Amino acid sequence: MDFALVDKGIWLGLAGIGFAVLFNVPRRTLGAIYIMSALGGMLKFYMMSLDFGLVFAAFCGSSLIGFLSVLAAHYRKAPPMTFALPSLIPMIPGFFAYKAMVGVMKLTAEKDVEVYRKLFFETVNNGLSALFIILALSAGVAIPLLITRKETVKRIKTDVSNPQNENLEEEIL
Repeated sequence: MDFALVDKGIWLGLAGIGFAVLFNVPRRTLGAIYIMSALGGMLKFYMMSLDFGLVFAAFCGSSLIGFLSVLAAHYRKAPPMTFALPSLIPMIPGFFAYKAMVGVMKLTAEKDVEVYRKLFFETVNNGLSALFIILALSAGVAIPLLITRKETVKRIKTDVSNPQNENLEEEIL
């Protein structure tokens, strides 16, 4: 295994702990948040080293965080979002968003048409990259949380077995 990947995992884990402390999560969740931040970020960087796209790699890393947060929620007796959000924040593409905002500010002052055109395409590229990565991160963490919700399954099971609900459906129709 590449030491640079492990090094990034260590720093991503520490960043996840920092955001967890900032959000004032219970102490019993900090170890799991460190592990999820490190593993999710390492998966993202590993997939990027295998020439997968940045958006797909971010989606896979956030999906891993989503599934691990559901598992950790059962063992640590806390909601899954307590684990998922601090673990996911270090993967947010701050560089692309920063470059897009700086590009927008430079566009307002640029007079040369050729330089403006080049700067415009760079700004749009950075902005769209940040947008798609954020969408991939949010979908990647939300899908496992929605798939594994127990509350929905229980509600569906009780609705089917309750004969009064059939009358409610007929009244609505």
